[in-house]
Amino acid sequence: MPIPTPAIEAEELTKAYGKGSKAVPALTGLSFSVEPGIVFGLLGPNGAGKSTTVRILTTLSRPDRGRARVSGLDVAEHPGRVRRLIGYVSQKPGFDPMATGLENLVLQGRIHGTPARDARSRAAELLERFDLTAPARRLAGTWSGGMQRKLDVAMGLMHRPRVLFLDEPTTGLDPEARLELWAEIARLARQDGLTVLLTTHYLEEADHLAARLAIVDAGRVVAAGTPDELKSALGGDTIQAGLARPSDTEKARAVLGSIAGVGTIVAEGGALHARVTNGAAVLPGVLAALGAAGIDLAAVGVARPSLDDVYLHHAGRSFGEADRLGAGSPATEADLEVAAR
Repeated sequence: MPIPTPAIEAEELTKAYGKGSKAVPALTGLSFSVEPGIVFGLLGPNGAGKSTTVRILTTLSRPDRGRARVSGLDVAEHPGRVRRLIGYVSQKPGFDPMATGLENLVLQGRIHGTPARDARSRAAELLERFDLTAPARRLAGTWSGGMQRKLDVAMGLMHRPRVLFLDEPTTGLDPEARLELWAEIARLARQDGLTVLLTTHYLEEADHLAARLAIVDAGRVVAAGTPDELKSALGGDTIQAGLARPSDTEKARAVLGSIAGVGTIVAEGGALHARVTNGAAVLPGVLAALGAAGIDLAAVGVARPSLDDVYLHHAGRSFGEADRLGAGSPATEADLEVAAR
């Protein structure tokens, strides 16, 4: 049986904004491949290079080195053909707030060359699918944030693409709206056979939605696989110790580091996260050692590996720390490109 052509391929993508000593690296040899018909997640903190990757794959930017393909087409050699195959939903709203939801969708279809009657039919289909029929004739600017985000996704689907790119699709949404959009994204792959690439800095979102994912840090992929594969590969447990006095952080880190069976230790927000081979066996010794050192705990627990632990293992820092120390918001990568022109 022939192996299907990957829906998306990135090979050693390198990209920097600016020139010479002022150049800011965004991608430093990023590679991954996506099989057709799945939700694939690019998970990484702010400034990791996710948005730059999507801009290259959607023909909006060119890499300095490396190659990118969508459905077997080189995005640099065949940008027009690639654009007809893909849908793209950026982080920023793409709809006209002074037009109705229906008008936005029909216009999007007409831009892609869809005849007017077919555009109206497709718009009605998508409005029903995303539960937007009732407000369809109201100005989109009056809709809730969750409804507006659904409209953005529907606009990306008007021309029936093979591959849909969603750049941070649920940023800013409340929990209920986020869950609703998650359900729609999952259905796109499961029922329609659409390949969906989404970028996210939400660990829970990647764990919940992605059939496979690539974890990105500092412009490169540091780990790839299914969420379960990545977590299972670590083995062991994580001991999470909340300190009653954050000033004890370094002292507590030194104490934990001297205990047999304790591996990588990360301090974050007045708490320590320690990788251990067997949480149940090591925890009594941890409690005894911290108590003997006069270090009081506000809370303590043992957990199985999470995607945060996966990131910590491969990047050498916690995801939360990386997100705070990132190069900026996800949009910053696009802003850098504009500034570098």
